[in-house]
Amino acid sequence: MSNPAFAFDYEEWVDINGDRQNIRVRTQDEGAPVILFLHGGPGMPNRNQVLHNQKPLAEKYTIVVWDQRASGKSWKKDSKEQELHVETYIQDCKAMVEYLCQKFGKEKIVVMGQSWGTIIGTPLVVRYPEHIAAYIGSGQFVEGIQNEQLSWQFCLDEAKRLGDTKAIKTLEECEPVNGMYPSQKAMTKQRDYLTRYGGACWKERSGIIQSIAVPFILYDGYHLKDLSKYVHGALYLTDILWPEAMKTNFFESAKEITVPVLLTIGKHDYNTPFELSEKWFDQLKAPYKKWVWFRESAHSPYHEEPEKWGRKVMEFLDLLQTDGQLA
Repeated sequence: MSNPAFAFDYEEWVDINGDRQNIRVRTQDEGAPVILFLHGGPGMPNRNQVLHNQKPLAEKYTIVVWDQRASGKSWKKDSKEQELHVETYIQDCKAMVEYLCQKFGKEKIVVMGQSWGTIIGTPLVVRYPEHIAAYIGSGQFVEGIQNEQLSWQFCLDEAKRLGDTKAIKTLEECEPVNGMYPSQKAMTKQRDYLTRYGGACWKERSGIIQSIAVPFILYDGYHLKDLSKYVHGALYLTDILWPEAMKTNFFESAKEITVPVLLTIGKHDYNTPFELSEKWFDQLKAPYKKWVWFRESAHSPYHEEPEKWGRKVMEFLDLLQTDGQLA
C-alpha cells in the first residue's frame, strides 16, 4: 500500500546476485540523498516500523527499506536450497548499494544498520566504503559470545530481582555456551524474557510474539499473506546463520571505518548490550563519529523514540550535507 502523502512511494523487485528481492522506496524527491535500511534478525524485516515511525525522514531523504535474501517478502520456496552465509549477505549489501547508486544517480548513499543489520553493515562499510557516504548503527552488534552472555545474564538477574522462580529455572536451563543456546526454543525463551524485562523494548513489554505481530498487522508495509513468509524466513535464517554470527568480533575486524559514523543506542539495550557498543565506539577510528544515547529506549530507538531518533539522524546528515559529503 502506497502513501498518497509522498510523491514517490512504491515497491520494486530487484535482482541481487541472482536472487529476486523486494524493496520499498519512499520519498518526496527521488533526487534527495538515499538512506538504505538494513533490518535485523536475521530474517526479521522492519519496513513496517520504519515506514510508520520515520515519515518525517522521508520528507527530506529517500528511504529504502529492503527485505534481505530469504526474509519477509523476499522469502521463496527455493530459499532453503541456497547456500547462505554471513558473507552472502555482505555481498548482497554491496550489490544493493551499487544498484541504488545507479538507480538514483548517486556516487554514495547512507547505510543504516539495525541489530543483525549491523553484523552485515559494519563489514560492508569497512571493506567497501567507496559508495557509502556515512554509516548509522542502532542496536549495534559487536562481539558474539559476550553479547549473548551479557544478554542472558541480564534476564537472569532481572528474574532474581523480581523473584520470578519460573523464569529463573527456565533461564538457568537456557544458558548459552560460546554464544549458542541449547536449542532455538531456548533462545526464543530467553528473547521473550528479554522483551518482558525491558531489555528489548523499554516501554512495551508484551513479549516477543506480540512485539512482532502488532506492528505487522497495524502498520503499512505488509499484508497478512506475507506473515507466513516472514515467519519461515525468521525461523530458518536464525537457525542456519546464528553460529556464524556468533563469530563476529568487531573489536578485531572493525577497528577503523573511513566514513562518518553515527551510533544511536538505547540506554536499556540488552539484546545487543550497550556496554559492548560503547567500548567499541570508544576505540573506533573514524573521520567523524558521534554517539547519541536514547534513555527511554532499549534495542530500537527508531521505533521507541521515533521523533528524537529521526531528528538526531537528520542533524547528522544535515551536517554532512553542509560539508559537501552528502548529495
